[in-house]
Amino acid sequence: MILFRKLRYSNFLSTGDNPTEINLDNGQSTLVVGSNGAGKSTMVDALSFALFGKPHRDINKPQLVNSINGKSCRVEVEFSIGNTNYRVVRGMKPSIFEIWQNGTLLNQESHSRDYQKVLENNILKLNHKSFHQIVVLGSSNFIPFMQLPAYHRREVIEDLLDIGIFTKMNTVLKEKTGKLKETIRDTEQQLGILKEKIDLQNNHLDRLRVLTADAEKKRNDEVDNLHECIAKLLAENAVLEKEFNDENSAIQKSLNKLKSRRSKLVEFDVQIRGNIQKHESELKFFAENDNCPTCRQVIPLTVKDEKSKQYSSTLSELRKGYEDLKKTLSECDTEIVSWNAAIAGIAAKSQKVYSNNSLITSYTSQISKLQKSELGGSTSNDISTVEASLEKDRESRNTLVDLKQRQLDERTYNEIIGELLKDTGIKTKVIKQYLPVINKLVNHYLQILDFFVSFNLDENFVEQIRSRHRDDFSYCSFSEGEKQRIDLALLFTWRHVAKMKNSASTNLLILDEVGDSSLDSDGVGNLFKILVELPEKTSVFVISHRTDMDDSRFSNKIEFEKVNNFSRIKKN
Repeated sequence: MILFRKLRYSNFLSTGDNPTEINLDNGQSTLVVGSNGAGKSTMVDALSFALFGKPHRDINKPQLVNSINGKSCRVEVEFSIGNTNYRVVRGMKPSIFEIWQNGTLLNQESHSRDYQKVLENNILKLNHKSFHQIVVLGSSNFIPFMQLPAYHRREVIEDLLDIGIFTKMNTVLKEKTGKLKETIRDTEQQLGILKEKIDLQNNHLDRLRVLTADAEKKRNDEVDNLHECIAKLLAENAVLEKEFNDENSAIQKSLNKLKSRRSKLVEFDVQIRGNIQKHESELKFFAENDNCPTCRQVIPLTVKDEKSKQYSSTLSELRKGYEDLKKTLSECDTEIVSWNAAIAGIAAKSQKVYSNNSLITSYTSQISKLQKSELGGSTSNDISTVEASLEKDRESRNTLVDLKQRQLDERTYNEIIGELLKDTGIKTKVIKQYLPVINKLVNHYLQILDFFVSFNLDENFVEQIRSRHRDDFSYCSFSEGEKQRIDLALLFTWRHVAKMKNSASTNLLILDEVGDSSLDSDGVGNLFKILVELPEKTSVFVISHRTDMDDSRFSNKIEFEKVNNFSRIKKN
């Protein structure tokens, strides 16, 4: 479980040099109030920025630095997991990103993105989306679970159920399978070479065994025949190499010209589209404006007509030219594909040269052996030597055959594991086991919120919602207040599931202006019923701009104010 303890930030958004510090582990409910722009939601942005390098709201990173001070933006968050204490420090101008574990700075040699992965995957074990589904529910830039696409919904569920390891395992398995395929290809290549060698030795043995009294003549004839074969292969190689070099050079030259031409066409494409946009803008201006925006004088109709005709004529020519350019660019791409196919075709000639060279080497070796061999007893010795070598090669071949079979078995085994590790495999089975619990919890919280519908998520995270007076309908069919009740029910469900799995469980819950937007008074009252039932150590922060919020429901109260354009916590 992640126990957030303290948040501290300075020169962040409207906060100045004097740090704002908030205790996050009071285990009580805290009301955070203040006028608009006083800095209430800044604490959510600061927490999100410290943990994930980006704010909760849709704010560009350069805008996070206080515009008055312009530097020394710094955010710190302290939390513990088990007996391990962590402190994350992040800032800009200068850039800072540090992760401290029990007072020791973790290795920073890796790239900052990898450093962020260490924080998310190894420490927090949840990403930005999951964090904002479990910890924060806000009206500003918050994307509710029901508005996430199916892929991102799956990510959240996998983090909650702690089954993301299967995705990592599948990635490792794919890498391992890729290497195994290369190994199998190498083994098959070795087997092919060994087969050719064995065939050659068998042929050689056959020749040795049929040697008779005229063995010398036959031997010489065979040597001559081998020389002739070598000469033919060399001649064939010379022709193939010349054809390969000529064709390859010509193709590469043509391909390079085509690519150069295509680059220029792409540049023209950008220029023409820019000119089209410019003329369309000018034409739109004269069509929609009767007065000059600079001098406020009336634009004469003759000038408008003349300019409109001028830009329309030029725009027509540009569009026609653009269509011609697209056609030329398409023809160029087609020709490039054709030349690439031609390159693949001439590669076969290079392979043929390689095969011929292998035969030449083999024939040369046979010639050398024939020339050194003697008739009679020497022939018997040659046969014994070749048979011994052949037997050794056969053993090697058998060893490779066994090795290949083991590799094929391993590949089959990996394919089976791969099927299990897919989204439709083990993960879906685990999710199906938890879906009844999830749906039960969602409906439980919906009832507390006085929203009596039947809510059901299937294994594809598609909702089915039924009402007493209506049949099936979707999340988008409801009013904003009803949607927020569903969002709240899901938020508390995810927290409950996270606590059950101890995967992404945390003591912190922040509700940013939840009661200020779509919830009616009954909805707010029912929300507080749920908050009262939360575990004892849960620290709930309710951010509100409503001045009439009943603070008697809360254990603590933090009020933000803005003094001299700087946000700070108001002192009691």
